Amino acid sequence: MTAWYQESFGSDYLIVYRHRDFQGASHEVKKMTDWLHLGAGAEVLDLCCGMGRHSLALSELGYQVTGVDLSDVLLAEAKRMDTTGQVEWLRGDMREVPLVKSFEAVLNLFTSFGYFEDDTENGRVLHEVHRLLKPEGKFIIDFLNPDYVKANLVSESERSVDGSNIQEVRHIEDGFVRKRITISESGSADRSYLEQVKLYDRASFEKMLTQANLQLDQVYGGYDGQAYDPEHSTRMIFVGHRKG
Repeated sequence: MTAWYQESFGSDYLIVYRHRDFQGASHEVKKMTDWLHLGAGAEVLDLCCGMGRHSLALSELGYQVTGVDLSDVLLAEAKRMDTTGQVEWLRGDMREVPLVKSFEAVLNLFTSFGYFEDDTENGRVLHEVHRLLKPEGKFIIDFLNPDYVKANLVSESERSVDGSNIQEVRHIEDGFVRKRITISESGSADRSYLEQVKLYDRASFEKMLTQANLQLDQVYGGYDGQAYDPEHSTRMIFVGHRKG
């Protein structure tokens, strides 16, 4: 059986998320990397880089960037957008990244965590973050705030993109926030995809970080560096470093 993330992150993803702009990614990255105090030219891994928005923004800031993603389609789009060829793009599963080198920072951005049903499989991702970091290397895991999601979930929305009608239906079930995306176009059958993220609260996330031998230094509630507040923060951004 094909996993949901193998189906969802294909060519239709580029239609559904066309509104995600590179300028916004550059702003987010600049704010977050300020927290890490990295030196010029630091080697940075963008784990689950998708179409490369954040990887390219990191490269523009002068870092040596490697972007890893499982989707051939999204990697092809990232390479197309990489007009300077400065980023190294690599296909790989975030649970078992095909790299032996280590980095001064590993970034996992825009809720690219919690995809798997089994807690052990999600935990493997954090163990990979530890393995891929140099001693005392820094990490950022930019996750949704589950409390905010539960209180503010929009159950259904609909929009049009270049002749495609996109319907998104969201619900919370079995500890996951799940979204069913249906794309309708004149003259063709509807196409439907599932997306899901496990709703780990702060305590559960901190426990997994500890188990992966990662030291948490700060938790932010948004890209502007505000303190995390369970009720009002839209994000839950973990910043820390590798122990040992």
